[in-house]
Amino acid sequence: MSADLLTRIKQSPILCDGAMGTLLYSKGVFINRCYDELNLSQPDLIRAIHHDYLQAGAEIIETNTFGGNAFRLARHSIADKVRDINRAGARLAKDAAKSFDVWVAGSVGPLGTRIEPLGKTSFEEARQAFREQIAALAEGGVDLLMMETFGYLEELHQAMLAVKDVGVKLPLIVQVTIDEDGNCLDGSTPENFAPRLEEWGADVIGCNCSVGPVAMLDAIERVRAATTLPLVAQPNAGIPRAVEGRNIYLCSPEYMASYARKFVAAGARIVGGCCGTTPDHIRVMKSALRVGEARGRAAVAQAAGAASAPITSPAQPLEERSSLGAKLARGEFVTMVEVVPPKGTDISKELEGSRFLKSVGVDAVNIPDSPRASARMSNQALSLLVQREAGIDPILHYTCRDRNVLCIQSDLLGAAAVGIRNLICITGDPPKMGNYPDATAVFDVDAIGLVNIVHNLNRGVDIGGNPIGAGTGFVIGVGANPGLTDLDEEIRRFEYKVAAGAEYAVTQPVFDIRLLENFLRRIEHCRIPVVAGIWPLVSVRNAEFMKNELRVSVPDLILERMARAQSPELARAEGVAIAREMLIAVRPLVQGAQISAPQGRYSSAVDVLEALGGKASATA
Repeated sequence: MSADLLTRIKQSPILCDGAMGTLLYSKGVFINRCYDELNLSQPDLIRAIHHDYLQAGAEIIETNTFGGNAFRLARHSIADKVRDINRAGARLAKDAAKSFDVWVAGSVGPLGTRIEPLGKTSFEEARQAFREQIAALAEGGVDLLMMETFGYLEELHQAMLAVKDVGVKLPLIVQVTIDEDGNCLDGSTPENFAPRLEEWGADVIGCNCSVGPVAMLDAIERVRAATTLPLVAQPNAGIPRAVEGRNIYLCSPEYMASYARKFVAAGARIVGGCCGTTPDHIRVMKSALRVGEARGRAAVAQAAGAASAPITSPAQPLEERSSLGAKLARGEFVTMVEVVPPKGTDISKELEGSRFLKSVGVDAVNIPDSPRASARMSNQALSLLVQREAGIDPILHYTCRDRNVLCIQSDLLGAAAVGIRNLICITGDPPKMGNYPDATAVFDVDAIGLVNIVHNLNRGVDIGGNPIGAGTGFVIGVGANPGLTDLDEEIRRFEYKVAAGAEYAVTQPVFDIRLLENFLRRIEHCRIPVVAGIWPLVSVRNAEFMKNELRVSVPDLILERMARAQSPELARAEGVAIAREMLIAVRPLVQGAQISAPQGRYSSAVDVLEALGGKASATA
């Protein structure tokens, strides 16, 4: 595969693996051990770690040979094992990768000693050590060479000259380690080291280790301005923090995934992780890159013109897809009430509640998908039963948490076939939030990628761009959170959702009208109908949970009002009163309201909707 690597990265970004040492340490291997020697003494352990990264979606795995040179091995009195350790490292990685369509990179790190003019090791001695290691990796069958974590350009130059000495014709990826200012340890700036690495013969250049994603992104942007070569970015999972005597890396998989997309946008064609990065990080980064790749393909197809784009048919007009779609298209104010699926199979309460809601004029019932990652009845089954037996429009929450892209397409085609028309596309709560925290999440795509899939199905093409016949006719909704601290990121994702095909949005519960007003101003350029979430609180504890665990902005004044309620009945009444005030306040700003029914109290939701006057559904 090595001959195809440089061609492949021109087409789409490639994901590298994460840390080796972090995982070895987590499995009980003390830091005073020679990790490279484990290729000989504990090969199954190394092979298993490679396999974990491959299962997580890595497309390049690196050999466990970062310190496999004579200088570093001499500290453990095994300098004579350079060839054995590097050949074994290459073969272990090749063996793990044999069932996967991936590349194996021979990892080459610095010598761990100063070379001239700053140290006693000569250029020739350094070059010879690199020659010995590189020759062994090539003999072991690696597909490419990955030089990483070099802080001094002169030492890196000797390693690159050694590649020419050995005469191997392998792609050469070269990475330096940087400080918070983006400079190498010898003071070389991106504007300085990028052209020199290009001149010395690197095929791909970039940065790894040392710093977290933020500082590395700044450096990569500067490298991009100084070279035309493809770039690579592999940051640590944040700057390590000392916790009870251990260095802990605190960046979450989701945070690393968000920066994986940013690295690609900045020009990186290979992304991965260094210290602190685990298969969990790589798995989520893989999903993020798939979403970005899907967007990229869509953009390329659009730019190429209709002749090269998949043959699609126009989507059915919004007003013809469902009664909810018709009201949105006409600009009418829509009302929705949440109906949560039961934990068992008895749906009598949910059906009775849905009939009641229809009788008072509610437009649709909003049926979540195992909220808070709890195990509940299929919301798709409940949607079908509610539609058939209660005669009210269901709105199906559809999440990416539990489904790969094949299952997503199958589910959606099935939903369309049985007449479900209204969707809210969301990423979904991770399993660790629920009552089965060890369950495996999928997250092949996030909400943006899901919207793109549904939008294409509406136009009569499947995930691969193949015709499926008539389009599916879904009304495509998405979620939005006006109260997030990082509102810039929320706006950016909202823009992507609208670009992908979103047709309306439902917000998280609104308790602070100023935040909603600010959010609406920020999305004016990509405005679609917005439905405000309204939540009748039932207790001060409920309010605290919303604020501290669901990231919903709940002002202190609301908390104080709920705290003053002297009984559960008074607390529920106060919660309804607050919700009515919010509904009246948002009414001129949005095109609908979704009222939650905590503890299945549908009458409380209707009490809130009475603030609109007359029927629950009113004309804008």
